[in-house]
Amino acid sequence: MTVAVVTGAGSGMGRASVDALRGLADVLVAVDLREPDIEGTVGVACDVADPVAVQALADRVRELGPLRALVHAAGISPTMGDGRRVLEVDLVGTQLLLDAFDDLVVEGTAAVLFSSSAAYQFAPFVTPEWEALLRDPLAPDFLDQALAISDDSGFAYGFAKIGVVRAAARASVRWGPRGGRVNSLAPGLIDTPMGRQEFAQQPVMKDMLEQTPLGRFGAPEEIAATVAFLVSDAASFISGIDVLVDGGQLQGATAAAAAG
Repeated sequence: MTVAVVTGAGSGMGRASVDALRGLADVLVAVDLREPDIEGTVGVACDVADPVAVQALADRVRELGPLRALVHAAGISPTMGDGRRVLEVDLVGTQLLLDAFDDLVVEGTAAVLFSSSAAYQFAPFVTPEWEALLRDPLAPDFLDQALAISDDSGFAYGFAKIGVVRAAARASVRWGPRGGRVNSLAPGLIDTPMGRQEFAQQPVMKDMLEQTPLGRFGAPEEIAATVAFLVSDAASFISGIDVLVDGGQLQGATAAAAAG
């Protein structure tokens, strides 16, 4: 009885990922802050920033069977919390999940962690000191040190998503010898409730849409299809990378900047 787990399963890209993973494993566990009620799944309530709740989730999965896939889509955006909460949910929670699920890894286990195209926008500003800080998001003073740089929720989001990319890369090295794979996935502008909220409140996102060569938002199902590929046997030699799915926005922004 193999098990696939999707966090952030209640809506948006997480919900689409649930449907995309049907049939991948014998048991599909749908996780969100409140227990999701999705047909054909085992619903679990879990605050991914709570280490006790995350460990309870891992223990529940252990009872159900070998881990086939972990898709970590849970997260919050800059308008949904202050800098501390964004860091707690988007990065600390990611590392908590990776650590709790580490001893569940078997041959064929695959994980996808959701980063963001914001990681690419933020990357040029990352200093060696920030990189050192990102190596251990569970350090006792991590949040205080990160918030000392800036307590702005937008900064926290970009910083956290860079951290997710780094966490996936580190985990791929640990999981690989046991036959496990870990990648991260960076969505661009996606038509979800969270995405629409950000678009309405963040003027820069209108510029991002104008810079996107495909000229539209992505659909949650397009992200879920990429997730399904990355955890499938067809991607059995892909590990330790971040996959950008942004409709070409990063390249559009680069071209716009070069044109002056």
